[in-house]
Amino acid sequence: MNDTKMTPTELKATLGLGAVFTLRMLGMFMVLPILASYGRELKDANELLLGLAIGIYGISQAICQIPFGLMSDRFGRKQLIIAGLLIFIAGSVIAAMTDSIWGIIIGRALQGAGAISAAIMALLSDLTSEQNRTKAMAFMGISFGITFAIALVLGPIITHAIGLHGLFWGII
Repeated sequence: MNDTKMTPTELKATLGLGAVFTLRMLGMFMVLPILASYGRELKDANELLLGLAIGIYGISQAICQIPFGLMSDRFGRKQLIIAGLLIFIAGSVIAAMTDSIWGIIIGRALQGAGAISAAIMALLSDLTSEQNRTKAMAFMGISFGITFAIALVLGPIITHAIGLHGLFWGII
């Protein structure tokens, strides 16, 4: 068993990248439990388009994840993480400003297109030693699970208080 402690640099990288990853996932997950009910109020909304609005995030993320990872190898991980976050923000702004299901679909597609998970994991691997990489990755996995649970509770509470548009503004 390996009891190597993380260096301050490794701990800082793990916590910092974990925070970026967690906050982004929190915003994405908070939308899931409320879009089907609150989305019905949107112009042109129906069950099919609400399902598309929920699923388009994962579809665009799946399409963009490998290209983002490859580009992070070529142009730098930090630059691609920043670019991905800016794309996510643009999608959130579009979703926050629309009254139409089509705007939500476009916004969610852009949110997913800012696919930074691979770049974050690669940067974390770059910044941690082989002995501590498993600990860093475990931290990311645990934070992912906790974030999911918290988001499923917070999403409806926040949306009830400030509405669907407010939720999208809040996840920026």
